[in-house]
Amino acid sequence: MVRPKPTACSQPRVSELVAQLLVWFAGNARDLPWRRTRNPYAVWVSEIMLQQTQVKTVIPYWNRWQQALPTIADVAGAEPAKIHKLWEGLGYYTRVRNLQKAAQLIVAQHGGVFPENFTEMLALPGIGRYTAGAICSIAFNQPTPILDGNVIRVLTRVFGIAENPKEKTTNERLWRLAGELVTEAQKQKLLRLKRQKNWPPGGGKNFCSWLNQSLMELGALVCTPRQPQCLVCPLHTQCAAFRTGRTQSLPNLPKRQASVARHFLALVVGQDGKYLVRQRPTGQVNAHLWEFPNVETTGKPADPRAQFQARFGGAPVELAPLLQVKHAITNYRMTLEAFLVTAGKIPAPAGTVWKTPSQMQALAFTSAHRKVLRALIARIKGV
Repeated sequence: MVRPKPTACSQPRVSELVAQLLVWFAGNARDLPWRRTRNPYAVWVSEIMLQQTQVKTVIPYWNRWQQALPTIADVAGAEPAKIHKLWEGLGYYTRVRNLQKAAQLIVAQHGGVFPENFTEMLALPGIGRYTAGAICSIAFNQPTPILDGNVIRVLTRVFGIAENPKEKTTNERLWRLAGELVTEAQKQKLLRLKRQKNWPPGGGKNFCSWLNQSLMELGALVCTPRQPQCLVCPLHTQCAAFRTGRTQSLPNLPKRQASVARHFLALVVGQDGKYLVRQRPTGQVNAHLWEFPNVETTGKPADPRAQFQARFGGAPVELAPLLQVKHAITNYRMTLEAFLVTAGKIPAPAGTVWKTPSQMQALAFTSAHRKVLRALIARIKGV
């Protein structure tokens, strides 16, 4: 992309930005399943699932969730095992536990009807300022601002904000700008938008909803972290970062923490067609999910025979490598080495149970251990 020469530029006009965003969104919005409804429950579930998760990943999860739990009352009354299984693979499982707690409060305090009031939404577990603003605007067309990573990137570039957007004063400035935009959307009467092929029924009745979604969509599709497509951006003529050649330096985010390597060893212990598994306890990362017995070996030799002897006594009948899984959680780079162990007659240690592979498939496993389970099933089948 050819960069323009740096020039002085005036501040963008909010009314023009809003008009350009709405026109662009009307013709370029992705057809996502949760955009086909203004049901606040459906919007809420999508917003929780989309936290730190890509849209393409969320779509099948959202569809399955809506089929299995079509109402708030269904979520409130579901068994924890069911909600964890529906969420299996999305990660950050505190989200789904908070979603169920919130559903139970909505049933108890609001008769099962999702509240329209911003303050009442904020009182629900797992719903913060951004999520409440998104639901209020998208589902109820209220002029409530939103500010996530995509919106921060768009606003800092368009308005040329060079300060750290995570710093309190700058962050509040960004919230104010987001508020000005959605408030302006509520005021606008853009008759030309009716000529857009994709404009939904109701036209201006949905301007707050569409304005906030346009900011998120622009950040996701055009104003991307790397190699933004500035020349096709509807805001590029007003964008301070584009006009001064600063798109790569904004937003001015703090440096990420250095990644830390961690290593784990898992023992897939088999006996009479069953294998030992355990459920992670409350209060730990991935609480309530299932896994194979494992131990962290960071900085120590990963000796599966020694680990088996320490846990079960004696020596394994057979032991062979099964799978190595590499994945990342926050700033940790995790390596899990799994070994398939054939044991003699041993009792299940405290906290573990014997399960067949088919029984395990009905349980919600952590992502890494779900891969181990798949490898185990493939090994059994000789694939």
